[in-house]
Amino acid sequence: MADVADCRFVPIPKISDERGSLSFLQPGPVLQFDIRRVYYLYDVPPGGERGAHGHRALRQLMIAVSGSLEVECDDGRHRKMFRLDSPDRGLYVCPMIWRRLSNFRTGTVCMVLASDVYDEKDYFRNYGDFLSEALKA
Repeated sequence: MADVADCRFVPIPKISDERGSLSFLQPGPVLQFDIRRVYYLYDVPPGGERGAHGHRALRQLMIAVSGSLEVECDDGRHRKMFRLDSPDRGLYVCPMIWRRLSNFRTGTVCMVLASDVYDEKDYFRNYGDFLSEALKA
């Protein structure tokens, strides 16, 4: 059974000098899954939301490459809000978590690294269906 406590911030290595900063991700302690898909969200209008779905098996790392946004994670029993506002910190979202992204600041770009390619069968689009599955003991 998934637990919202499994969703957590992950520090992303950062190298800085007088030329600026560079952050990177590679398999290992920071990124504990193979990346099969990368996508990013941007130009979300004021008051707009994204997400509002869950995944059966997909794991994700969400990074605010620029700007900021909030991610609400819900396991069917508990909810937790995370604020993404730094490119050197990502949010790991485990399977069987309903997520809702909101409060996008103008100019925000949110990159998402996913453990698998797009598969509609992996999605929960209806919160009631998600709850039915998530709360099975």
